[in-house]
Amino acid sequence: AGGGPLLPDSVLYEIFLYLDHVDVLSVGLVCQQWHAVARDEFLWKELFYRYYRISREVPRHPAAVSWYDEFQRLYDTIPCVEVQALKEHNDQVLHLSFSHSGCLFASCSKDCTVKIWSNELDISLQHSSNMRPYNWSYTQFSQFNSDDSLLLVSGVFVGPHNSSSGEIAVISMENFTLLSRVRNKPYDVFGCWLNETNLISGNLHRIGRITSCSVLWLNNAFQGIESENVNVVKRLFKIQNLNASTIRTVMVADCSRYDSPDLLLDYEEQLAASSTSTCPVFDLGSDSEEEEAKPKQTPEPAVQELPDEGGVTAEDGLQQFFDDIMEGRVRPAMTETELETKVAELFVRSRTKPPELNLLSTDSNSKTKYLIFTTGCLTYSPHQIGIKRILPHQMTTAGPVLGEERRSDEFFDSLDHVIDIHGHIIGMGLSPDHRYLYVNSRAWPRDCVISDPMQPPPIAEEIDLHVFDLKTMKEVKRALRAHRAYTPNEECFFIFLDVSRDFVASGAEDRHGYIWDRHYNICLAKLQHDNVVNSVAFSPVEQELLLTASDDTTIKVWRSPRAVRIQQARKPRPRKLLFSWLMNQKS
Repeated sequence: AGGGPLLPDSVLYEIFLYLDHVDVLSVGLVCQQWHAVARDEFLWKELFYRYYRISREVPRHPAAVSWYDEFQRLYDTIPCVEVQALKEHNDQVLHLSFSHSGCLFASCSKDCTVKIWSNELDISLQHSSNMRPYNWSYTQFSQFNSDDSLLLVSGVFVGPHNSSSGEIAVISMENFTLLSRVRNKPYDVFGCWLNETNLISGNLHRIGRITSCSVLWLNNAFQGIESENVNVVKRLFKIQNLNASTIRTVMVADCSRYDSPDLLLDYEEQLAASSTSTCPVFDLGSDSEEEEAKPKQTPEPAVQELPDEGGVTAEDGLQQFFDDIMEGRVRPAMTETELETKVAELFVRSRTKPPELNLLSTDSNSKTKYLIFTTGCLTYSPHQIGIKRILPHQMTTAGPVLGEERRSDEFFDSLDHVIDIHGHIIGMGLSPDHRYLYVNSRAWPRDCVISDPMQPPPIAEEIDLHVFDLKTMKEVKRALRAHRAYTPNEECFFIFLDVSRDFVASGAEDRHGYIWDRHYNICLAKLQHDNVVNSVAFSPVEQELLLTASDDTTIKVWRSPRAVRIQQARKPRPRKLLFSWLMNQKS
């Protein structure tokens, strides 16, 4: 009706069941009755909840005009039709990333190349860079800068004695030349852009057997051609790691759009937004009068700190602990690992710069960014998300190389917020407006106890896709499920996800990519591959186009049924043979 998409048989069957038309044999009668109810909102609302098995407490999408349009949207605009398979890589494809304009995308692979593709009606390879001459083992991640003039490529670097670390390369999109290379340790820090010309990398310094220090550096992309009188690197943060944990998977969230997101996921907030145009800005660690006047809410995850017993300073506590050891008052006897952890905890309390307060306001919010990364405190597998604010004066390499001057009691930087996932984090992605953080994780057993940081708990095969609101630092909605992973904890690898305005997609080890609707929290499509799906990527300008990358060495291109119909309509139809013969006779 009305030239809309053809609905699947299962949907039509549901319609006939609802209308009690199962016993109608006359096609003409069915068509008449169908036209009579085709725009019946009550019908489509009932059908929508029944067909997608959604709770009736869930309201209609805030941008939807009618339930009929919503049904049409969820059926017709999901990128679930395979239209092309790209086979230029000859090994596992690990990561995909689009340029902000959507005109290009990059792919990384175990074949140690990064390939640049032109996103036209038929996608074609534009350039391929081989990183083996630079002693890389493989490429693993890429990201375009904000104006698409530069491409950050992260890979695994093979150093002396076959030691593996990471390295970041910056490639110019003008002529595909290599501009600079930056060491990156560990390699799964990946790296990311902070702004058009500065990128973030990591370094790791061992302090003990299970204690280390992660340093995050700000690097100028043009290191090889800048003047020797201009700083090309500056230390951002220095953070202590306990129990064999390290900082990995860094990304930057821009706070400028938190008050005007593309889609509000909290249903109550959706209703409030319809009556007011502004929302209060969440201030991490704020203790202002306005904050105290707000009603108390459930305590949110926070930075874990040791309790301050009896007003004893951390330095006195460390000395007391050593005295207790020397005089045999520590019972029961500690293992070497427990002793190192205890000393490191006491040391970090006395040598960590406290978080600064009252830094966010409605005036400065547009200039504030969050550095987000995976970390931990119990074991080496990443099970926490750390969040650290980056202030405007920190967004340039100008100034001292080692950053701001530090006092002896401010050796380390503290985190502004920590979110505990209670499971192994295997993927993270931001919504296009940077308001929401999506996290792939494999859960630990509910009541597990970690006694040895080198032996993390077993992890579930089911992947949980959590959603966190970065304005409130709270989890919103229930975790999405459908996808699975099978590798054990010690071999677990990253599975990249991506978020568009209305959808979220993820890879999985079960040979499928998955697409969910962000508003209704339902799985909409499974996308078939022949092996593990490592990465997915929506076009930033056309969410009806999705790419998936797999261990089967292919990149698959998926478009929505609507986009496929439009594409086919634009193709010139071949002339019939008789018409061609007549035209030839006339000539």
